[in-house]
Amino acid sequence: EGAVPMGRGRLALLLCLGLVAASSAVPAKAHIDVDTGKEARQDAKDIFAEQDTKDDVVSLENFEASHSDEMARDALPCKDDPAFKLQCASVSRAASAHMKARKFKVADEKSSNKLFDEAYRPGDSRHFKVDKSSTFVPESSQTFDLNYADGSHLRGFSGVDQVFMGSYKATSPFGVITDCNSPDFNGVDGILGFGLPKQGSDLPTPVLFAMTDDENKDTNAANLDRKFSFFSTDTAAEVQLGGYDPATVADTMWYTPALSDEDFIVGASSLTFGHTPSDAVELLQFKSTAQKQYGAPSIMDSGTSCLVIPNDNMQGQLSNVPWDDFAAKWEKGKNFWLTVGQKTWEIPFESWYLAESDQTCVQPSPAGMQGLLVGDVFFRQYVVEFDMTATRPVIGIAPLNKNYQLVQQPSLAEFELDRAPRSKLTLLRGDEVMYPAEHSEVLTQVDRIPIVNQKGTQYFMDVGIGTPKQKFTVIFDTGSTVFGVFANKGDLPGQIKNQLPSYYFSENLHSLSQAKAPPGAASLAQVAYSTAAAPWTLSRVASSPALSACLVVGNLAVAAVAVIALRRRR
Repeated sequence: EGAVPMGRGRLALLLCLGLVAASSAVPAKAHIDVDTGKEARQDAKDIFAEQDTKDDVVSLENFEASHSDEMARDALPCKDDPAFKLQCASVSRAASAHMKARKFKVADEKSSNKLFDEAYRPGDSRHFKVDKSSTFVPESSQTFDLNYADGSHLRGFSGVDQVFMGSYKATSPFGVITDCNSPDFNGVDGILGFGLPKQGSDLPTPVLFAMTDDENKDTNAANLDRKFSFFSTDTAAEVQLGGYDPATVADTMWYTPALSDEDFIVGASSLTFGHTPSDAVELLQFKSTAQKQYGAPSIMDSGTSCLVIPNDNMQGQLSNVPWDDFAAKWEKGKNFWLTVGQKTWEIPFESWYLAESDQTCVQPSPAGMQGLLVGDVFFRQYVVEFDMTATRPVIGIAPLNKNYQLVQQPSLAEFELDRAPRSKLTLLRGDEVMYPAEHSEVLTQVDRIPIVNQKGTQYFMDVGIGTPKQKFTVIFDTGSTVFGVFANKGDLPGQIKNQLPSYYFSENLHSLSQAKAPPGAASLAQVAYSTAAAPWTLSRVASSPALSACLVVGNLAVAAVAVIALRRRR
């Protein structure tokens, strides 16, 4: 496994121990015994003990100075390290900036003033009938307008109702989408985001978090572990709630902590391309050894079809342009090797090359993105587990068992699963390392849910909402937190209509002429109106992992200041 560099937490601990040792080594008052000379001997011991402590402190300070880059990247690099924070934000924006699995080409700007070359057809989708559900509670004072950089626009309000997903059900918030303009939703009924909640967001709590909330009294998923796994084949896919079925993996699951508590970001320290590992060329040529040690932020995203690599030098961090090198070295039969946590994962030619259309499923990053998006090309080769049971998410990767038979309907079972080695992962500082799973004899419930894979571009999953249950087919996306289904705004009850903004009814997004988003436009703008907190948000705030993380960081900062102040006083 190799030595793991000492992090700030361990350094502070050693400093504290050193200070305690020093204070205990110097007595408050020396015992005087002139006749036996004990006083002289005790003084000598005190001097040497104090000098040893000073030497230890100096040694630790020197270590901290020589490893300052690693010390800055402590628990959550995407928040704690200023430079890396910007990189993480750029890939996060790219992952949510547009409907990443577009099935239609964007119209040519010179030949059309419309954004899409095909219109959104609301009649192709099923709509939630709010007046037909006896358990629906509208939160019409909480509205949302989601504007994406490619011009896609979703508008609606929040509601709470019974939500059915696989073998589980729970009272959960969700978005009631009253307007849309994107043809990506033609023939589907909404979107189901399995991403992590964002701080400060007014969007409803992600459904998996609501289902597994200890304070949610109306759920049969309270004992379900807050994690899921996902993988795909050329024609189908499967999401597994609570963990993963051991039959789906061909080898050990390896784990690494995510670099953010708001996105499934890992660090890619290397991406090579060639026929064999020995002749492969490096596409991520980091200038700094420290940066390569940590890697480029990379989002594991089911909503991205392809592998998206940097189209520039990542603001000077690379000595090359990865996309240019790939284009120059492009050749059929070559493979990618992606290194995450010092472990390398192969993306074979048949996974990233679409033989049917004779196209590569590798794309250049949008301007400003300083990292990678790892999409469907990876999920067709590996089972990826997203573990959100702690404040800091953990990502697991294992080779997919190609002989596994995907389920045709939801199937709940119990397995004796190997688990993430939490004790090892919590010690990681600076270097990102992957550790193999540890054996556990605890039985874990796993719900296997079938997903439709449409030509490797979009994943569709069935859910139910309301009493009685109304069925919907929604887009499944690990890179989004939005869970919402369409509703016909003309059929809404009068009391709901009266609480919604008037422009909700004077405008129809799908019939408006949309212009291209101007260069430099915000990648995602959210406008939300909230006059009161919904009851279901109270437990979310009380048990928010992000809030807990802030409190922990605050406490650690206070402790660090105290240690430094005490050290300087000495």
